[in-house]
Formats: sequence, C-alpha cells, structure tokens
Amino acid sequence: MDVFDPKPNNIPLWLDGAPFATGTDADDQPVVSLQLSEPHLSTKSAVIVCPGGGYGFLSNELEGRFPATWLNSMGISAFILRYRIAPKYHHPVPMLDIQRAIRTVRAHAAEWEIDPQKIGVWGFSAGAHLAATAGTLFDAGNPDAVDPIERMSSRPDFMILSYPVITMDAAFTHMGTRINLIGENPDPALIELLSTEAHVTSGTPPTFLFHTTTDDAVPVRNSVEFYSSLVRAGIPAEMHIYGNGPHGVNLAQFDPALGSWTELLKTWMRGRELVR
Repeated sequence: MDVFDPKPNNIPLWLDGAPFATGTDADDQPVVSLQLSEPHLSTKSAVIVCPGGGYGFLSNELEGRFPATWLNSMGISAFILRYRIAPKYHHPVPMLDIQRAIRTVRAHAAEWEIDPQKIGVWGFSAGAHLAATAGTLFDAGNPDAVDPIERMSSRPDFMILSYPVITMDAAFTHMGTRINLIGENPDPALIELLSTEAHVTSGTPPTFLFHTTTDDAVPVRNSVEFYSSLVRAGIPAEMHIYGNGPHGVNLAQFDPALGSWTELLKTWMRGRELVR
C-alpha cells in the first residue's frame, strides 16, 4: 500500500489549493503524512521527512516510511512530506512546500503534542537538498497574515542530511536533480541561490550529515562543502563519511558496516535532547 493513499492522517498543506498548482490531481496537492509517536514514548520532538528522487520521483517507502517508523521507535513524531516535483513543478514550488510543512507542524504543535522548538527536517539525496534549502532560506513568518499558519517561522530547529545534493554548481552537483529543479539552462542567479553551501549563516540550524566516499551519483564533496560552511559559520555540525557504499542506502539496516550510521545519528540526537 502506498504511504500516500488518501487517509485521515494525510494533511493537505493548503486547504484551498496550493500556490502554482496546475491541476487538482494528487500530485498537485502537497501533503504531510502523519506518523505520530506513541504518547508513552513521546519526546515531543518532530521530524519532517523528505524522500529523495532527484526532484523527479519520490522514494516514499525506503526514504519516507522506513525513516518515519525508525523515528517513532524513539518517541519522535514523523511527518512524511509529499512535495511537488518535475516534470510538472520546478523551483520555487518544492521550497514553498517544505516551508509550508514546517509552518503547519509548528502551528499544530499543541494539538499534536510537539515542542514547537524541536521541529527538524531529514532529507535524502534531492530530499536533503530540499531540507538544506529549508535550513538556509527560511523566514520568520508574516505576523500580519490572515492565515495563522503563515504567521509561523519556516526555520527548522535541526537538520539531518543523508547523502545530500547540496549545490547546483555543475562541478559537483547531481545534474539530474539540477535539471529537474531549475532546468537545462538556468539563470546563474538561480544556481547561486539554490547552492545551499553558499547560504549558511549564523541562523542555520545544527546539522548532522551522512555520506559515503564512493557515492557515484552524488559526490561526497556536497557534504564536505556544506560541513565546511557550517563550521565557518559556527553552527554545531557533525559529519560521518564512510569509505565504501553506494548512493541511496537509506537506513542501511542490513549492511553490517553502514548500518552503524543510524546509531551515530541517535547519539547525536540524544546529545541535542531530541531523544532520551
């Protein structure tokens, strides 16, 4: 069963239609699929999970449901984001979707028993580019907005970036991701804007990065450059680069070497008081 089959736990991000929507089909309506923590386990932390897929498809099961279930096991509520993708949608639409998802979770924090200052994002591959975009191009919300959700900040409180696409620089981006997001011949200003390593500031949230040196789809330099930017900005950051492993390993739960990365992530989250 697809995780995004219509169910009561699928929350549309805009009730009256999403901005820039070109139709009314399911792929025109971004949603978050709720997997709330069991109350007796809850740490009141929340994570918005962004599956990868090069902005051309969504790896909903491996990079959506699996991570969400793992988060639930530690008392973290998860919200799997179905964001809009190519060929119908390009920048700025995915960015608007994740910003709206963060605002939505924050606006409903009391209802969902979440600490509004413990809302993070976790992305995989292109989904990690989207997460990094949220952590570098956020805003404080519009206090005068009629819609109360739009009054909320879109800044995540922490980021988890798994084998992330970070840059749009042709020297080390993933070209399929770049083409799907900003086209074959993008404006140089868009390349710069969406090269997230160039937009890390003192307001960028604490970040955990995971990558492998032998990733032949998304060069490990993406993580290295982002980590370097975080360090220069004084942002708490932790990066784990494994020597061997392909792209797209998700949780790597069946790999005796790579499978340890989620334990490192759990330790990092415990140090930030996100889990017990």
